[in-house]
Amino acid sequence: MAQIRDDRPRGILEAFEDGRVVGRIVYLALDAPKPALVAVHTVVEPAHEGKGIAGALVRELYAMAGREGVFVVPLCPYAAAWAGRHPGEAPVAPAELVEAARAAVAAHPELA
Repeated sequence: MAQIRDDRPRGILEAFEDGRVVGRIVYLALDAPKPALVAVHTVVEPAHEGKGIAGALVRELYAMAGREGVFVVPLCPYAAAWAGRHPGEAPVAPAELVEAARAAVAAHPELA
């Protein structure tokens, strides 16, 4: 399985195999109204699709959030679908956080 590393300053959670990036989640650390991690995009390199890398990345993002005591707002369609399939691992973020996350992503067009 891929090794997963967080690069918080860049807002990227990356999966590595043999020293090469094979997948990533681009995320935004939201400060207000409450701290949260906002999943913006999940991408897996085509040669590595179907190996569970995207799921492992989303699972790790939720685990990171759990360790930090914050919610994940899954704006990325893959992360949202994963959260729907794993409700025990993916607490639903309050509506106010979802709205704030959408506004924050809109304010950072380089993430979209």
